[in-house]
Amino acid sequence: MKNEHAPRPHAHSFDSDLALASTSSRNRRLLLGLSLILIAFNLRPVFSSLSVVLPEIVAQTRMSAAGASALTTLPIVCLGLFAMCAPWLGRRLGMERALLACMVLITVGTALRGLGHVPLLFMASALAGVGIAVSNVLLSALIKREFSRRAAAMMGGYTMAVCGGAAAGAGLTVPLEHALGFGWTGALAMWAVPAVVALVLWAPQAWSVRAVASESGFIVRGLWRDPLAWQVTLYMGLQSALAYSVMGWLAPILRERGLSAETAGFVVSVSVLTQVATCLVVPGMALRRQSQVGLAVGAAVVTLAAILACMFGPLGAIWVSAVALGIAQGSTFALALTLIVMRSPDANVAARLSGMAQGVGYLIAAGGPMLVGLLRAWTGSFAPSAWLFTAIASALVLAGFGAGRARLVTATTTSRDAL
Repeated sequence: MKNEHAPRPHAHSFDSDLALASTSSRNRRLLLGLSLILIAFNLRPVFSSLSVVLPEIVAQTRMSAAGASALTTLPIVCLGLFAMCAPWLGRRLGMERALLACMVLITVGTALRGLGHVPLLFMASALAGVGIAVSNVLLSALIKREFSRRAAAMMGGYTMAVCGGAAAGAGLTVPLEHALGFGWTGALAMWAVPAVVALVLWAPQAWSVRAVASESGFIVRGLWRDPLAWQVTLYMGLQSALAYSVMGWLAPILRERGLSAETAGFVVSVSVLTQVATCLVVPGMALRRQSQVGLAVGAAVVTLAAILACMFGPLGAIWVSAVALGIAQGSTFALALTLIVMRSPDANVAARLSGMAQGVGYLIAAGGPMLVGLLRAWTGSFAPSAWLFTAIASALVLAGFGAGRARLVTATTTSRDAL
């Protein structure tokens, strides 16, 4: 008689295959998450490494104050102009391969800065800025698509890596310049090394997926007419205007107040490193709250107070001011990125909202460092910039009241096949 309790053929093999598939899937997602974080690390050294050696560049190349202001602003303008192209590139190439192309641009642009020629310095900064612009947008969309159940952890890791890259650029560029004897050209080009590492790690993953992602079958409508989308965009842009003003000009401000180049770079680095810890905490805090208005407004107010303390407060308390500034700016940055994900109903809308918020937002942000440089050229002092920072922070508070409310954008996702 047939034994009904006998094990089915190959049951053990089937279970083993399932276990191996599960392990393989976990390893793939771990590698994916690590790769995205490493890419994020490379999105800010281009900016922060330049600011700490800007006085040397100006002195050796005899660049005008307006030229120096344009050099610090050009990559940010590229962030705004090309971020809006990112969803289209993601649809045409697939998000993974579009990110691969971005890492090539960032690597090449960063390396070319080492040649030291002023026209090439502008061109290289623009190349890197284009790669960073598209990466900013696609990373948010990939996190929404691949890590929707771990959004807080991944957004924390993402923002932490961005801040870590900015801190490394600000704090390590001058010491390595002195230690290795590269000069400012080699010190700037050195930041192509972590970009190469990210490129090598990401390339096999980018080529292992289909050339065109599934998002290409959908159209998002109504986003540009949605008030909430504009409030999120303004919050992103205004906090970035303050962030890039600090990243580009705080070191020169502190040097004008009497600090050495190395100390000024370390102050900026400490401020940005503080953001790393904040960025790990704020996304989780935001996701646990029904409303994010208190976080958005409070961080904006503290940001302004800390900037003014760095500009006019006693130098003996500069480290306290730098830490306070890092806590506040890390909060606004992490919250701005998290709001893009929280206010989007799906990954398709997240990609378009990210493109809008970072495209228009970074065009707004470009005005911050540009105006700081021009005010310095017109008045011979950084002091008038305090009024500029106050105006930007006041507008940021108003944007925070709108973007922090617990709502979703009303944009709709439509299949192209249904049209």
